[in-house]
Amino acid sequence: MPRMIDVHCHILPDIDDGASDFNESLEMAKIAYRDGVCEIIATPHVYDNKYTIQDIIKQVDRLNRRLKQNNIPVQIHPGAEVSISLDPALLLKYPLNNTKYTLIEFPHNHLPSFAGKILAWLIAKGLKPIIAHPERNYSVIRSPELLLNLLNKNIYVQITAASLTGDFGGDIQYCADYLLNSGKVDFIASDAHSQKFRTPVLSEAAEIAAKRIGSEASRLLVDTNPAALLAGKEIH
Repeated sequence: MPRMIDVHCHILPDIDDGASDFNESLEMAKIAYRDGVCEIIATPHVYDNKYTIQDIIKQVDRLNRRLKQNNIPVQIHPGAEVSISLDPALLLKYPLNNTKYTLIEFPHNHLPSFAGKILAWLIAKGLKPIIAHPERNYSVIRSPELLLNLLNKNIYVQITAASLTGDFGGDIQYCADYLLNSGKVDFIASDAHSQKFRTPVLSEAAEIAAKRIGSEASRLLVDTNPAALLAGKEIH
């Protein structure tokens, strides 16, 4: 598997429920590198304004220095996974790698009735929202059309690698397959939280996707589209 980019990973320590310390962050980076991942966007959970994007950038810089000192050839970029329940004004303050792209998380147990309005508001503000792991949302699992009806050319979808491999169970895997086959998925990411649970690997899911939609389309989800995101370019 050629080199890949992970756009959703909880690799930063001391911020959320991801890596417990820098040692675990380094171990996660080693796992990612062995899997073929060369770049990672650090996306800690943001439920309030306890940590600013500047705090996240500082922690990313620290981790990149540690990676260089330990000769681990993985580059980390700053970002966040922002709760849609956050104050709308704060939603604007956590871009991915200083681009117009922002990673938005819905509650797991339902799709809020105001989801469409929030997404439209973000687009009106010039942002490009990416919906994180909708295949794990109970409402979407029951009725994938609820998600598909929200989408347009300015809204993107990221599914979790472990969803495609079946690690979250059959219902979530079926939903991930359904969304993948619909042609509406733009990214496959690890959403990794540790070196043992939901690790930062993409290759198995990318291989599954290649069997479903073809190798070229699979590459878009783990390489071409993530590279465009990092550069702030349009994703087609």
